[in-house]
Amino acid sequence: MKHLIKTFWAAALLVAFSLSASAQGNQTANLDLGTIPPYNMQVTYDKTSHLIFPSAIRYVDLGSEYLTASKAEDAENVLRVKASVKGFEEETNFSVITDDGLFYSFNVQYSSFPSSLSYELQTMQKALDRADGNGILFEELGKTAPSLAGLILKTIYKNNKRIVKHIASESFGVQFSLRGIYIHNGRYYFHTQLVNSTNVPFNIDYMSFKVVDKKTARRTAAQEIPLVPLRTYKPLAEVQGKATDQNVFLLDQFTIADDKLLLIEIFEKNGGRHQTLKIENSDLVKATLISEMHLKF
Repeated sequence: MKHLIKTFWAAALLVAFSLSASAQGNQTANLDLGTIPPYNMQVTYDKTSHLIFPSAIRYVDLGSEYLTASKAEDAENVLRVKASVKGFEEETNFSVITDDGLFYSFNVQYSSFPSSLSYELQTMQKALDRADGNGILFEELGKTAPSLAGLILKTIYKNNKRIVKHIASESFGVQFSLRGIYIHNGRYYFHTQLVNSTNVPFNIDYMSFKVVDKKTARRTAAQEIPLVPLRTYKPLAEVQGKATDQNVFLLDQFTIADDKLLLIEIFEKNGGRHQTLKIENSDLVKATLISEMHLKF
């Protein structure tokens, strides 16, 4: 009888060990499924390699002191990389996160004669079927993935629907209008359009979003609450003569009282054809809700 009991417990322990090992093996397999394959590249000491990303660079981490890297001046999506040590033999790596929520991993070897010094990541992504986002979230966007925020901006821009029809400013042959207000996960998307009916190009200096008092005859800085867009579909640029341009801006959630206004102002560089849009609380609460259905176009 004692022999049978010992045999039973030995068998039970063996089964438990097998199940534990199987579970650990499954965990390893599941982790492997989430692996982000790295890109391979070569660097050298006497020349600089350039990587062009589809979106602005937000974060860079270098694996060792063998590398040096920096963003190119006036180009938020271009990274310069080179060897800081001649002829290093060990492989190193670096990682990049971009504003669209994509994570890039690179394995790097030293070569006196690199096979290439320029890399265009969007083309490489398509060739390797890696164009989808990989789940990185940024604090300012909350639970909205950067890739989804980018898709919403793109969809609003491409569809170019006019939902709001009563908010516009026009003078000196230039019309600035608000075509739509959208909301998704508590954040606003403002769709604007500028029509230049003159032959003189309208060079955009900057745009501002701020909340002011309705009845204030003379606005002061103390009475203004500036709002900074989290994302813009495309950079502000010149609107040529006899041309129309549009853009979409993503702003964090905010509310305004009935005695206040949201002002969206666009300023001409070295000119006086500034335009101002006035949005009331009643306009904000009518914002169009963005759903998955709206993203199919």
